[in-house]
Amino acid sequence: MTSTKPAGSDPAPRPKRRSFSPEYKLRIVAECDAAPRNEKGAVLRRERLYHSHVKEWRAARDAGALENLVDRRTGPARAKKSATEVENEKLRQQVARLEKGLARNKAALEVMGKASALLEMISESAD
Repeated sequence: MTSTKPAGSDPAPRPKRRSFSPEYKLRIVAECDAAPRNEKGAVLRRERLYHSHVKEWRAARDAGALENLVDRRTGPARAKKSATEVENEKLRQQVARLEKGLARNKAALEVMGKASALLEMISESAD
């Protein structure tokens, strides 16, 4: 079977995801809210947006969560943790888990000690 693509052709470059600032989102939501019913589609076409964009942005604005208008998928990447920070975090989690187990074991030993003392009292009173 032969390929339909020429051997030397490169694939099309990958499209870049658009990102929108919170100010832009608020401006578009306000513009859509102010537009008459038959002109909202024109605003969306002009800005190359979907109704779902405006709906999501409006919900975030109405919830009073302006920081939610920042798209975390396209926002600045978080700085990667260094190897020592990652190791420290793992060790902290391990210490917390071990301390929890230790507290559980201490409680079990305390219960067993009380039960043993109670059984000794019962056996002494039976004698």
